[in-house]
Amino acid sequence: MRIFLLVILGLYGALHAYAFVRVRAAFPFGAWAGLGLGLFMTVMILTPVLVRVLEAQGWEAPARLLSYAGYAWMGVIFLFFSLSLAVDLYRLAAFGSGLLLHRDAGAFVPSARTALLAPLLLSLAFASWGALSALDIRPRRIVVHTEKIPPWAGRIRIVQISDVHLGLIVREKRLDRIIRVISGEKPDLLVSTGDLVDGQIDSMPDLADALARVRPRWGKFAVTGNHEFYAGIGHSLEITRRAGFTVLRGEACAIPGVLSIAGVDDPTGRHLGMPAGTHEEELLKGLPGDALTVLLKHQPTVRPGSARLFDLQLSGHTHGGQIFPFRLLVRLFFPHVSGLHELPGGSLLSVSRGTGTWGPPIRFLAPPEVTVIDLVHGQRTPRTESSLPAAPR
Repeated sequence: MRIFLLVILGLYGALHAYAFVRVRAAFPFGAWAGLGLGLFMTVMILTPVLVRVLEAQGWEAPARLLSYAGYAWMGVIFLFFSLSLAVDLYRLAAFGSGLLLHRDAGAFVPSARTALLAPLLLSLAFASWGALSALDIRPRRIVVHTEKIPPWAGRIRIVQISDVHLGLIVREKRLDRIIRVISGEKPDLLVSTGDLVDGQIDSMPDLADALARVRPRWGKFAVTGNHEFYAGIGHSLEITRRAGFTVLRGEACAIPGVLSIAGVDDPTGRHLGMPAGTHEEELLKGLPGDALTVLLKHQPTVRPGSARLFDLQLSGHTHGGQIFPFRLLVRLFFPHVSGLHELPGGSLLSVSRGTGTWGPPIRFLAPPEVTVIDLVHGQRTPRTESSLPAAPR
């Protein structure tokens, strides 16, 4: 865990070093200005650590202020780095073309100042757009026809939230938006596929109580994500259960005559030396094969031994990349970044883009979602309809 944190901080520090060099090339400055900029960047690099320390000490107000400033900066500088890298590639291509053609390419190459200011202004514009996008929470709809749903059950509606990250940034107002969307869909089941909790602030019980007022007819189920362990698994489970969820940790429950729902812990717990409950394949093998099986699993990975043992896996974790082009990096680790996917053997995997935000309160080209899955009796033909109004029940 410490090595992972050091690697992440090292990469984040390298990104800031790149930005520092770009600023100095565009606006040469002296030692004192360089020292001031360096100190500012150092604080921004250490923001994730400093926020956790302040939060653990109960200093909620400064922790919240630093989290907004530091994480908004994180989004801006990531966008700036991506755009600046594109400018650098263009400048390199222009110079290379000039050398090959024996022409002076200087007229086509932006100055150091332009190469700084253009990406910076675009970054600020994209970050502002992304901040508004993060608040625009809409349903993404999936309709699955399956003969495993009995005709008498009619349409069964599962509403999924994922990666809400309740804490310093995602608080009452954002949660109220989420609850309005959930309530408007009138779910039969509400599920949370991890990272519901991401903080230790005093107002967490109030947030949980607000979510507890949502009461679907067949209940609420949740699994842990990696951030439940980062925030403290005991605290996270207490808040999740207070919100009215049954937490499935290598366990399964049955909605008699309708479906089975199973859930497994995020592997972060195992990496931290905590018991993981019943093994995934063993858990699924113990469920009746004639009933529809829904598997809740935070990370969108599919184990070869369990792929044919469930009908529908609901996952999250990726945030859909959250800030483009980070999606391209996420795809290196998780081939299924978002959306509905048919797996070998006929099982389905649905990956949520996430309902809240982690880190930057920004979503650029990766809007948040509340996933609405309608299970209907009939021949299996999955269909996705994104951000459409609710159909009458």
